[in-house]
Amino acid sequence: MATIANFLLSKPPSSSPLPTLPAPLFFRHTTSSSPRRAKPKQPLFARPGRPRGLTLRATSATQKSSPPASDERVQKVHSAEEFDEALRAAKDRLVVVEYVDSRSASTSRMLPFMVQLSRQCNDVEFLLVMGDESEATRELCRREKVNKAPHFTFYKSMERIHDEEGIGPDQLVGDVLYYGDNHSAVKQLHSREDVEKLIEGHKADDKLIVLDVGLKNCGPCVKVYPTVIKLSKQMSETVVFARMNGDENESCMQFLKDMDVIEVPTFLFIRAGEIRGRYVGSGKGELIGEILRYQGVRVTY
Repeated sequence: MATIANFLLSKPPSSSPLPTLPAPLFFRHTTSSSPRRAKPKQPLFARPGRPRGLTLRATSATQKSSPPASDERVQKVHSAEEFDEALRAAKDRLVVVEYVDSRSASTSRMLPFMVQLSRQCNDVEFLLVMGDESEATRELCRREKVNKAPHFTFYKSMERIHDEEGIGPDQLVGDVLYYGDNHSAVKQLHSREDVEKLIEGHKADDKLIVLDVGLKNCGPCVKVYPTVIKLSKQMSETVVFARMNGDENESCMQFLKDMDVIEVPTFLFIRAGEIRGRYVGSGKGELIGEILRYQGVRVTY
């Protein structure tokens, strides 16, 4: 987990009870037992680790795959002017830029996979910059401070939100899902008011709300998110999944402070307007176990 250094004065013991929470609108703290807490593994804003086991339906990191018939969904960019225009045209959609080098062996391995990914993610724009193609592309790389290939940058609304270097297909899939998820069953929350509105809307139906709280540059948050997407589809009748990036804006960061979130990812379990508990960590099996436990299923570890 990544540690939010701003809030952490002393590390809580792994078996300590849940901290006392404030009582804003719709939130009432209950005294259920605290689930096990995973130990933090990564400082805030450190380079994300490489997750394991993420697979894309068309291929995987351990399978050889032939490139698709065409790469028309990957836009080749030959200058800074074309690059800037492509970012403007994408508006608020996620843009994934891969910088490659014609002499790089990693380029030949990753490029076919990115082409496949582009054909499956129609709401994401993919750009390709051949860094050693010309002086114009070399200048673009210098401007964007890209020194190695392959290098991936992620943009939204022309804002550079994330960088990756030396990653494999699984990590790329996780990043695209995490930063470009607009249409899954996971509700995207952008303020405290969004959280309160969601909770009020489900006070009557008694559905469990699982709120995934993370940060933009958080490797463990990216690692566990494909599992969150899968669970949101499998448990849609009984569980509502939502997520918030605490560093998206001041309202989100204040929400993390109010909820005493000191490590990410943190999953808050809410039912009938009450916070019933939380799980801190990115373990897929443990997350599933905690969700089942808060649904009343007896779980042993």
